[in-house]
Amino acid sequence: MLDLEVVPERSLGHEQWEFALGMPLAQAISILQKHCRIIKNVQVLYSEQMPLSHDLILNLTQDGIKLLFDACNQRLKVIEVYDLSKVKLKYCGVHFNTQAIAPTIEQIDQSFGATHPGVYNAAEQLFHLNFRGLSFSFQLDSWNEAPKYEPNFAHGLASLQIPHGATVKRMYIYTGNNLQDTKAPVMPLACFLGNVYAECVDVLKNGAGPLGLRLRILTAGCGPGVMADAKVRAVERNIYFGDSCQDVLSALGSPHKVFYKSEDKMKIHSPSPHKQVPSKCNDYFFNYFTLGVDILFDSTTHLVKKFWDQIQELLGHPMEKPVVLHRSSSANNTNPFGSTFCFGLQRMIFEVMQNNHIASVTLYGAPRPNIHATASLG
Repeated sequence: MLDLEVVPERSLGHEQWEFALGMPLAQAISILQKHCRIIKNVQVLYSEQMPLSHDLILNLTQDGIKLLFDACNQRLKVIEVYDLSKVKLKYCGVHFNTQAIAPTIEQIDQSFGATHPGVYNAAEQLFHLNFRGLSFSFQLDSWNEAPKYEPNFAHGLASLQIPHGATVKRMYIYTGNNLQDTKAPVMPLACFLGNVYAECVDVLKNGAGPLGLRLRILTAGCGPGVMADAKVRAVERNIYFGDSCQDVLSALGSPHKVFYKSEDKMKIHSPSPHKQVPSKCNDYFFNYFTLGVDILFDSTTHLVKKFWDQIQELLGHPMEKPVVLHRSSSANNTNPFGSTFCFGLQRMIFEVMQNNHIASVTLYGAPRPNIHATASLG
């Protein structure tokens, strides 16, 4: 059974790890993968038809915990403990929920102190007790009548006529005073872990098409020590078609992974594919996971050949019929998204899923002659 520390408006954590509000989805998944022997049976919940309208959820079924991420920025928005019998919980190092300590309303009052009067939802038959960045829900279906509140008398728990021994059904950790209106906060400094993240990615282009990318990058702790420079910095970096490996490494730093291509499923749609001489070396990608960008280098010249920028907004309306792309499943993984449709427009390929949302945008370009002077933001 997990033994977790509750920090209102911030996190739910263990001695070795912490789920912090504002944490990127990929970082939470990395924690789950690293501790898969302890945290088991994790479900990923999302909307297939409206993926940007509903939260992404990591459901830790064995531990009774849900991590709710904003679907657009993929940062942790709400931490929900929906089954308190599966975890131990403490606040400021003192347990308020264990197998020996029931999370009663009296225990919550003792552990967290006074707060504003709670709110009763008759439809749900739940009583919600709210602190800043923290809420507790009590189940009332076994009670004979709803709790009564007298606004002219004492404030706090004493003003609510609630049966003794009522226990918490759910607990929520979030930012602000209202769970319904909460938003995912900016990523905390503790989540950078030496990585850089893209605040925005713009396409550099001229009349002929895309020339490269301009990335606004966020980084933290650039000084001699984290405590000496504990703040987030924003810098801009440009990457052009024809840049060398050294140019990209200088601008963006080392990639998280280098991937060598084994096949090119779009090769048949290129001009005179039968005339292309097979290369003895494979083209390779620099994968920048925290930037959402992959950069393809030519295996012979080692110059930038193609981008793949994972964005989720529509940039154009191609007139030609799409090419159907089948992403095959590997032995250990399945492809949950099915076939996708690839539309070509101005040296760009838009990969569209069956729910009409864009999965990726691929930019193609020739090596630059003198393009820095003519580049403009798109």
